[in-house]
Amino acid sequence: MKLLEYASKKVLSEYGIPVQEWTLVRSVDEVRQMAESFEFPVVVKAQVPVGGRGKAGGVKLAANAEELIKHTTDILNMEIKGIKVKKVLIEKAANIEKEFYIGVVMDRKSQKPVVMVSSQGGVDIEEVARTNPEAIHMLTVDPDRGIQPYQARWLAFKILEDKNQARAAASVIMKLYNGFQSVDAQLAEINPLVTTREGDILALDAKILVDDNALYRHPELEELRDMDYEDPTELEAREAGLSYVKLDGYIGCCVNGAGLAMATMDIIKHYGGEPANFLDVGGSSRPEKVLKAMELILRDPNVRSIYINIFGGITRCDDVAKGLIEAFSQMEIPVPVVVRLTGTNEDIAREMLENSGLPLITATTMSEGAQKAIELANRS
Repeated sequence: MKLLEYASKKVLSEYGIPVQEWTLVRSVDEVRQMAESFEFPVVVKAQVPVGGRGKAGGVKLAANAEELIKHTTDILNMEIKGIKVKKVLIEKAANIEKEFYIGVVMDRKSQKPVVMVSSQGGVDIEEVARTNPEAIHMLTVDPDRGIQPYQARWLAFKILEDKNQARAAASVIMKLYNGFQSVDAQLAEINPLVTTREGDILALDAKILVDDNALYRHPELEELRDMDYEDPTELEAREAGLSYVKLDGYIGCCVNGAGLAMATMDIIKHYGGEPANFLDVGGSSRPEKVLKAMELILRDPNVRSIYINIFGGITRCDDVAKGLIEAFSQMEIPVPVVVRLTGTNEDIAREMLENSGLPLITATTMSEGAQKAIELANRS
């Protein structure tokens, strides 16, 4: 789950990281009603789940109420990378002296958190890594011990010379890491962290990515989920116990298990096809889940064939077969369907499908199923 700036700042402030007071508005009328109450100048920021909003004109400085209303109107009428802006954050402008980057990310290779800092804040850290990698300093943290104060100070002095500011930055690094761990984040970053002409340190922008699989431990974070930018189909799938992500291809995928889902998409790509979605029905494929999966896949008008690839361990192949039979009886399925079922009760499942008389194409291996799905999609 991606927390937008306003939600990320709320989390940061709960861990003691200094942020500017902010106001979130969803309409120009809201701004008109409160415009005179702001202490100018203020910054108006689009709240969208994509980067590059500054370059797109989604961040503007307002010197007075008239400019505030104009900028809010302009930004709320914008689309940034195809996403309609539905809310803006308004906060008092800071007297920025210097901008920095600090972040914590889970490194899959080392399977440990990595803390990163850079003296080049306010720009994409990926761009810094590409053009000036020596400006990024990294520390791999032992998750059992956590980040130590001396380590945070070492990182802070890599980007700041003033002792007082470096100590304040070290405190922010410690708090960011603790927040990262506490909310089960995959990424927590402040970009930029700034020093002001008054000598303060502030987190001016922030982003947090929370592991969806850990949300059951954090009901308070679920409340910060921004429904304005959630894909309604993905939400519906989640409520049904499915994991669904729409992609740009044309072969619908229905698979059990995230690993098998990734492998299925890889093999479709290997044979020249393009998957239309990631869809994991989970370890227990009740017939109604398969029915729902088919319904979600067929909502995508780009789908030209469907590949159902099930490896039955906990999942019972006959449950999947029953779900397929129900799907064909309850809805029109206008595209060819390729089925590969192997594992628990696969013989029963095959017999059920053969006796059903449904127009299904069967496959015995993953590769065979992928090639058939691609071939049928290309015919349509």
